Amino acid sequence: MRTNRTRNILAALFATTALYAAPASAQTAAADAASESDDIVVTAQKREENLQDVPISVQVLGTRRLDQLNITNFNQYTQMLPSVAFQSSQPGVTTVYMRGVASGGDGNHSGSLPSVGVYLDEQPVTTIGGTLDVHIYDIARIESLAGPQGTLYGASSQAGTIRIITNRPDASGFDARFDSEINTVHSGGIGGRVEGMVNLPLSAMAALRVVGFYQRDAGYIDNIAGTRRFCGGVNFDVNGNCVPDGIAVNNTPFVEKDYNDVEVYGGRAALQIDLNDSWTVTPTVLYQEMSSTGSFGFDSSLGDLQVQRFGPEFRHDRFVQAALTIEGQIGNWDLTYAGAYLDRKDSQSSDYVDYAETYDSLYSSVGGLAGYFYINNAAGDDINPRQQVIGSDHFKKLSQEFRIASPQDARFRVVAGVFFQRQSNQIFQDYQVAGLAPQVSVNGRPGTLWLTRQERVDRDYAAFGEASFDITDRITLTAGGRLFKYDNDLIGFFGFGRDPAGNFTTTPYNAAGSSRTGVAGCFTSTGVRVREAATGGPITLIPPIVSGTPCTNLGVFANGGVSPVRAKDDGFTHRVNLNWDVTDDVLLYATWSRGFRPGGINRRADVPPYAADFLTNYEIGWKTTFPGSNVRFNGAIYQQEWDNFQFSFLGVNSFTVINNGPNARIRGIEADINYSVSGFNFTAGASYTDAETRQNLCAIADPTFACTGAGNSVSAPAGTRLPITPRFKGNVTARYAFDLGQGRAHVQGVVAHQSSASADIRTGPAASLGRLEGFTTVGLSFGIDWSSWTFEAFASNLFDERGQLTRFQQCGACSQRTYIVPIQPRTLGLRAGYRF
Repeated sequence: MRTNRTRNILAALFATTALYAAPASAQTAAADAASESDDIVVTAQKREENLQDVPISVQVLGTRRLDQLNITNFNQYTQMLPSVAFQSSQPGVTTVYMRGVASGGDGNHSGSLPSVGVYLDEQPVTTIGGTLDVHIYDIARIESLAGPQGTLYGASSQAGTIRIITNRPDASGFDARFDSEINTVHSGGIGGRVEGMVNLPLSAMAALRVVGFYQRDAGYIDNIAGTRRFCGGVNFDVNGNCVPDGIAVNNTPFVEKDYNDVEVYGGRAALQIDLNDSWTVTPTVLYQEMSSTGSFGFDSSLGDLQVQRFGPEFRHDRFVQAALTIEGQIGNWDLTYAGAYLDRKDSQSSDYVDYAETYDSLYSSVGGLAGYFYINNAAGDDINPRQQVIGSDHFKKLSQEFRIASPQDARFRVVAGVFFQRQSNQIFQDYQVAGLAPQVSVNGRPGTLWLTRQERVDRDYAAFGEASFDITDRITLTAGGRLFKYDNDLIGFFGFGRDPAGNFTTTPYNAAGSSRTGVAGCFTSTGVRVREAATGGPITLIPPIVSGTPCTNLGVFANGGVSPVRAKDDGFTHRVNLNWDVTDDVLLYATWSRGFRPGGINRRADVPPYAADFLTNYEIGWKTTFPGSNVRFNGAIYQQEWDNFQFSFLGVNSFTVINNGPNARIRGIEADINYSVSGFNFTAGASYTDAETRQNLCAIADPTFACTGAGNSVSAPAGTRLPITPRFKGNVTARYAFDLGQGRAHVQGVVAHQSSASADIRTGPAASLGRLEGFTTVGLSFGIDWSSWTFEAFASNLFDERGQLTRFQQCGACSQRTYIVPIQPRTLGLRAGYRF
């Protein structure tokens, strides 16, 4: 019913706007004829500069191109950035990588910090567990800064930085636009969007800019009927393994076609006030909600775009950011303050039947889940062991930066500043089994087999600066550094419960038959953990530090209480750059730069903390412009050394474990070219990445990388290619605009290709998951501008390629079912809108 209602609303909106409106891709005749080689202003180095004068690798999607390509979200704009790769399990749960700096497995909420920073205007919006998918509308440009940005951008810009720059309020005049779209997805439903912007001058020195949007992406994955069977714990085969003839579970209540739809809505407002000729204050606020249902991965063994899920699946992601930017001058020096507070909440429900099925099989020799995990009700009867995971994260980020810059036209120039950031996450995951007996549930939470409830805090402090000196009129030396300090902590509870009867010594101890996890590891008043104290007299647990938990097992005992586990360190990163303006139109540069990612804490007490990892970059690049032929050609060749890279993986019992792995070497080349003439524009970009390990990756951390010792083995031998990033990625866009009657029409084609990649760095899991297959997509569009009115028809993924974004399995041992997250199937649609 909700789907039908949404379709009717979208159809009505389209019908009422199509007669007089123009889409986001609308361009005036002058804009269509203009060259993309015209000056593009970027702020990659914390100053306004012409793109062609910036001696670092920067790829830019400007307002015109974002509109022409109809880009609205993260997946779409990263497709046009050859140096960027990512993993995504569903909208809002995406980990981004640049230049092959990927070990896989990142993104866990209690795992490593990201290696790529994301900024909205001047403020960082980098988050753990999923890149903020800001809706792209009324955006001035997206800047992709490849390579370490550890000097100006810091900790989570180890491999690069993505900056989303919004259009600023303009007091010079009124402006407004309204855009709409309706589309249909092959093998799926109907979607669309409506968007609007208004720029309202309030006075000669103040203006307000407001943006609003609603978008619905249709589903295309079908949840088909299926049944799973579990051991009854009674009948065994000739090998002594139980026969799965016990409880049978079907998914009849959840069978649904077009299972995975998404709705996004929100708005953005900015107020710009010019206090005088020297000082400007710009407060902004962004609000966005995303709601998705279903699964975004399909099981190819069941058929194309089909899956079998046995419980309710959804995700709701809401974030709001309030930011303040103050810009001014003291004398001829520029001062900037940028502060922001981000509050992000997400909640989700996931079916975890694969985990139950896998462990039922693993323990088949002792009766499966019924015989080993004690999955029964209070009366001792076997029950449906299927798990449902209810989870949430509450992420908060406070960031503040103050910087000062000397006059840009001076021979000696300086940019310097200080930075502080505090980000926290309240982590909650409740693994539920309906009807589970209280004595095998987490204490105080009947029906909860496993509970994770933790509080994480990451703090960053830095002082940074860069100085540039013009050795001659055409040769400039730039050197900079960043003093950094990080202080991260984690505290809370994770694991199973424990039956308190008989002084915690009765059987079953808990639902997993384990004496190592959960309440068994909680601290008692004497400072020892329950598993050590259970053999003596009465036990008194220290009251829980994190509310909603039975006790605390993730922490450090001190002075009669429990404090967070901490990981902290300090250090220095640098950048040295030499650039040569060979002519007014040719720039050559060489860079030596270094970036880092902070270390952190493993939840398991028997796994030590992991240290910071560092990336050193050696790069030679060029920026060339040929005004007479309207050609711009930029590129870079680089080698990067990634030392002791952080590696996250699901270990024993599906625990996320983070180790420092071996070193890796990454070599590559990236380039982009643009040609414009008489209404025709051609743009192409490509990257080639060769990334591999230098030593063995061990199953258990080994500083010698020999992978010897009890239980250790080689997970990936030296020379193994790093995962996720394709060896080749590129795209081509051709657009031709021409007069048609009293209007101006355009036709556009976009081709994007990426080669295959491994889904995991470890050879065993990589073979089990299968490779991420290479794919090529084609998009076509045709539109016409008529005064302020424009229409456009389009087709994306024209040949319905089943491009693969991610391959994953639900748990560390769930190797029997692999899920593929595909790109959106072929989509046909119409866009329309109006520019006032």
